Amino acid sequence: MATAEPQNLTADDARRSALMAAAQAGDRIAYETLLRDCVPLIKSVARRQGVRPDDVEDVVQEVLLTIHRARQTYDPGRSFTAWLRVIAERRAIDLLRSAGRHGAREVHAPEAFDNFADSSADPAAGVNRADDAGRIDEALASLPPRQREAVQHLVLEEKSLAQASALTRRSKVSLKVNLHRALKALRGGQRREG
Repeated sequence: MATAEPQNLTADDARRSALMAAAQAGDRIAYETLLRDCVPLIKSVARRQGVRPDDVEDVVQEVLLTIHRARQTYDPGRSFTAWLRVIAERRAIDLLRSAGRHGAREVHAPEAFDNFADSSADPAAGVNRADDAGRIDEALASLPPRQREAVQHLVLEEKSLAQASALTRRSKVSLKVNLHRALKALRGGQRREG
């Protein structure tokens, strides 16, 4: 299949078109050379579109991916540079739109967290948790050793029956029975306190 020579092209554009035609034919080195050659032009287009300097590399990556996906659709009889510019402009606009949508939803105000206390924070909550932990320790201490061991492994450490059985060298049934008795004793203790 013969390809038509591009008409009225600059030397850079003719070189890029020739590289793309070679890449379409399977020349990997020509393709790598072309992609490296495209980067400065893509950056220039992105900056002209108003893309922030931090985001220019994102546009470059998106354009290079688009070129890769659409490389077989390029017509060597047309200007490669014009084809590249259109892709770069569209990817830059896509990024700007995405940033605009993101910016409309997100507020970046790190100082807000530094300057204002959490109104829902309860300074007494830490003390209450410590009191609760003390009561839990007292309640567990009142249990017989096997029941306390069952609660420790199965409830507090959230181990499976198989894991707790291996650790304690007791049967799963024994652990279940001891856990049931411990929970029953603890519930009974709550009724008497409350």
